[in-house]
Amino acid sequence: MRMRKRHKLQNTVLFSFTILAIVLVIVISLVVGDRYIRGEMESYRVIAYSYTKSAAELIDGDKIAYYLETEEKDEYYYSILDVLNAFQSKADIQYFYVYVPFENDLVYIWDADSAGEGACELGYREEYMDGGKEVAFSVFKQDPPEEMDIFNDDTYGYIATAYSPIFDSNGDPVAIVGVDVFMPNLQADMRDFLVVVIAAIFLVVLAAILMCFFFVKRKIVNPINKIRDASKRMVENLENEESIDVSVKTGNEIEELFDSFKEMYRDVKDYITQLSSVTAEKERIGAELDVAKHIQASMLPCIFPAFPERSEIDIYATMEPAKEVGGDFYDFFMVDDRHLAIVMADVSGKGVPAALFMVIGKTLIKDHTTPGRDLGKVFTEVNQLLCESNSAELFITAFEGVLDLVTGEFVYVNAGHEMPFICKAGGDFEPYKIRAGFVLAGMEGMKYRAGSMTLEPGDKIFQYTDGVTEATNANNELYGMERLGAMLNKAKNGTPHEILPAVKKDIDEFVGEAPQFDDITMLCLEYKARMEIKEEDAQ
Repeated sequence: MRMRKRHKLQNTVLFSFTILAIVLVIVISLVVGDRYIRGEMESYRVIAYSYTKSAAELIDGDKIAYYLETEEKDEYYYSILDVLNAFQSKADIQYFYVYVPFENDLVYIWDADSAGEGACELGYREEYMDGGKEVAFSVFKQDPPEEMDIFNDDTYGYIATAYSPIFDSNGDPVAIVGVDVFMPNLQADMRDFLVVVIAAIFLVVLAAILMCFFFVKRKIVNPINKIRDASKRMVENLENEESIDVSVKTGNEIEELFDSFKEMYRDVKDYITQLSSVTAEKERIGAELDVAKHIQASMLPCIFPAFPERSEIDIYATMEPAKEVGGDFYDFFMVDDRHLAIVMADVSGKGVPAALFMVIGKTLIKDHTTPGRDLGKVFTEVNQLLCESNSAELFITAFEGVLDLVTGEFVYVNAGHEMPFICKAGGDFEPYKIRAGFVLAGMEGMKYRAGSMTLEPGDKIFQYTDGVTEATNANNELYGMERLGAMLNKAKNGTPHEILPAVKKDIDEFVGEAPQFDDITMLCLEYKARMEIKEEDAQ
């Protein structure tokens, strides 16, 4: 198997030259054979025509009318017949005849009979063979008069037929001389000639092909095999310090190719050395990013149910980063015994810078959200602090809401974030249009105002980042608010822990194989019942 592979190129070259030799032999043989056949036929054409021409010049055309009218033979008639018989007996002539063409048939004047096969007598009328009438009248009208054809007879083989007109003293055609000349050895001569020609051509072509093959083998195949063997050794020694010293001297492009290959080999070795270093560094960074991913995940509330001791609320949230670490974040925490805060935010950018800025933003928002404090002032102070340390010029869209578990009052503030979906008990999820303030860390001195609404037991809030509505499929179509609302209403009777996976599954089905370009973060809160206040707490 190895030897077969080793000589694969050589065998291909040899096979190609063999096919070329066969094609050349066939083509040259056909061309030479055709020229030979044409030459032989031309030779017989000249011979046949010379007989008809000689006979036409010998015969007195003025006698034709007399013989045609009287059908009487005289001494001149027999002298011409003797001449025709002499021609026929001394040459390979099958038929030698003279006739007068008419509209519907022809009338024989002379017909040689040296072979004793029975000639047509003077005045014998005969119908034309297929095409004979056209040929006869064509010869009759030609100037110079000449007509010749070659056909293959089953009995006699190839026969050359020629015609010449006989003219009277006025120069008018009065009869036609026809001759059928045997070509008995044409097929045998053709066969012998082709055998000799093919043999000679084959030997010449074979010699030329062998010379070309050995030249190609020495100048192309052997150098290429040498390059192949050298390349194998180079690949085996890429990671070693050993150098490969191989020389290919052909004086053509193959030598230049090998010189380029050796230069490439040196470059590849240098690249592998650099790549090993870069790979080690990437593995280190990857490991650190993996740790960062786990750290980021641990910073977000991830234990559910989050407040198992509280029957008034049910909450669930998820965050799926587009890269190892993301810029989205959510948070929820008890501000005091009766107030629950929820936060949903999205940092501009991706990767580590966004993740670090996310940590800062999350920490500041949670630290400044204290009992009884106005949420507008919380975002105003957080914005100011973020602007002071924002060298990367990032910004945050954020939404924060605080729910009073006793009264159902839901106070919120929005810094350029998506509008939430609200589902009233027994109703449908609908987007809740609220005034969106400017993003956090976008501009110093911004003032934010809080708004409020009242939730009743059984109401749900769904908040998310733009990675949900801007999820894109292979056709570059967005998931969108409309599809999100439809999906929420399909799952509206489920718990928050059931609603979020249903939405995520629908997003995945919509996106298909398209890559995820943005973090996907969602949070759902259900206000299940009002919190009862103990008498001592009320006092």
